[in-house]
Amino acid sequence: MSAPSDPLDNAAPLTVAALYRFAPFAERDAIADRLKQVCADAGIKGTLLVADEGINGTIAGSGAGIAAIIDHIRTLPGCSDLEVKYSTADAPPFKRMKVRLKKEIVTMGVADIDPVGGVGTHLASAEWNALIADPDTVIIDTRNDYEVAIGSFERAIDPGTRSFREFPGWFDEFSQKLDNANPPKIAMFCTGGIRCEKATAYVKAQGFGEVYHLDGGILKYLEEVAPEQSRWTGECFVFDERVSVTHGVEQGTHISCKGCGRALPPAESGSPLYDPGSACPHCARAAQPSA
Repeated sequence: MSAPSDPLDNAAPLTVAALYRFAPFAERDAIADRLKQVCADAGIKGTLLVADEGINGTIAGSGAGIAAIIDHIRTLPGCSDLEVKYSTADAPPFKRMKVRLKKEIVTMGVADIDPVGGVGTHLASAEWNALIADPDTVIIDTRNDYEVAIGSFERAIDPGTRSFREFPGWFDEFSQKLDNANPPKIAMFCTGGIRCEKATAYVKAQGFGEVYHLDGGILKYLEEVAPEQSRWTGECFVFDERVSVTHGVEQGTHISCKGCGRALPPAESGSPLYDPGSACPHCARAAQPSA
């Protein structure tokens, strides 16, 4: 499945659109109500989160339906230049449409972070490759540990977090190991760009100056960068029924365990400990009593 260059490309069965935008929404309730109606009219399924700080979500449907939703979102305050990552799906990746009101469109749990004016420097894929090739650059994967487990960039640090809310505490401890007299360049990334964008705002608020993040996240990188030029290894976890994607945003090889939700490679899904309806080798290990 190659990502369509045009959201109106109906050659693929379904178009998937991943999007986010940090923007001040003074009337989030009214915005959410209107989104519910527009999505229902277009036959779209997926999830959109709306907060005072903006919008975030992934939706799927016909090319024309997705285009209608994106056109509507671009009329919202601060969203006229909204960027969207498109891909395709052979089967519906979502079962229903949910538009939810949230305190944050990505939950960090830290007050007074400015994800609009206080963020790090966006880098396009080619610039990103040059930055992370520098051995002095500190590369941080801001995703959760189960996402990192199936793929990441070379030399990237895995914070080992189970949720993004844990990231500030992890960074506060990690930053004590850095040379504050000669702060390093810090490069951060995530799936679609939203978590690393907010994470750079937090890191900059802690006094670090040279902070960068991958524009459009891993999904845009995998869409734009050829495998032979890529510094990515493995597959990229996605929060829908595709489970993982590879270069070209092609369907990956992982499936999801119905018991623990972990992404399983073919070797684990072929294990005798794998039960398609309820468990996997990780579930079995977790169920073993401690010594």
